[in-house]
Amino acid sequence: MDVRALIASISQDRDALEEFADSLLDRAPQIERDVARLKKAPGDREVTADLFRGIHNIKGDAALCKFDLAVVLAHPIESIMSRFRDGDIEFSDLLAETILLAIDRLELATEALMQRRPIDNLRLEPLIEGMQRMALSAPKNIDSLARDLIEAVTGFIPVTGGPMHKLQRIIHSPEAKTSGAADLQFFRSLANQFENRSPLFRGRTMRILRLAMETNNVAGTPIDPLQLEAAVYMHDVGMMFLPESVWLKVGRMTDEEKALLHNHPAYAAGLLQRMTGWEDATEMVLQHQEMPDGRGYPDHLKGDAICDGAKILAIVDAFESVMLKHSHRGRNRSVLRAIAEINACDNQFAPEWITPFNTVIRRTIEA
Repeated sequence: MDVRALIASISQDRDALEEFADSLLDRAPQIERDVARLKKAPGDREVTADLFRGIHNIKGDAALCKFDLAVVLAHPIESIMSRFRDGDIEFSDLLAETILLAIDRLELATEALMQRRPIDNLRLEPLIEGMQRMALSAPKNIDSLARDLIEAVTGFIPVTGGPMHKLQRIIHSPEAKTSGAADLQFFRSLANQFENRSPLFRGRTMRILRLAMETNNVAGTPIDPLQLEAAVYMHDVGMMFLPESVWLKVGRMTDEEKALLHNHPAYAAGLLQRMTGWEDATEMVLQHQEMPDGRGYPDHLKGDAICDGAKILAIVDAFESVMLKHSHRGRNRSVLRAIAEINACDNQFAPEWITPFNTVIRRTIEA
């Protein structure tokens, strides 16, 4: 399948692409909520009809906008849902996970095309071909094909269900017991103040801390754990200096809101900078939104100009953000879909740190 040929026309028509992106922004969350509802009540005919209609509408929007890739991707989902509606197949957890993965990938592909970024890393060909096989297969083979598809696209063996209970454990670096404990306690109190701004943030700091520390450990602990712990506590404290309407916003941000958001690393780093002994943590906080290709902020640093601690923070913070996005949409948090999205956007992160991070998540999924 020639994916490039499927996206050629829409890439030239920016207005049509924006129109489709706007419609997808409205429809995708509802589809995800319907999938969650159908998993709880697979016999509900009204929810089944709503989900089928949502998929059909995405396909129709794509056809009107001449976005052939979205049409080809939505068509087998529609066929699968038609078979379920007719009683030919069951709505299993693996089938639900496949549909949600396809919607995630369509969103990522649309966003990448809007920003003129490549989509080769999304592995759309095995996704589409796998869904086409599922749409035509015998009922007994659906789950097996879904499992193979998910592993082929994400690189992870699917484990359905899934709040991240394993990520709740509180971790403290050994050094914190003897050095800088008072400072760390203060930094953590600020992080708790940030968490208290929204119930969705509850436990966020400890989840990020655990991921950052274990990723560092898997890599052989090249980063001072004490400095990394301080950076985890402080990296988003600067958000509290911004209007809550900006950093608690769920939908797409305006250019003005993005410009405000880009100030938050400097605010938090400025606080750390005024305390002796936290120079490395200050650098991590200031750089945690930088990207290897220079598209990050605030200084558009590239590659090795970004410190390792900031590279870890960028990955774990993005992972937590994806998990939060999923919860906003009323579906169970999926570790698998979150890590799949991070790996699909690997050009946004330092490749040398993606591998140890994947190891940590793989252990979490297997546990």
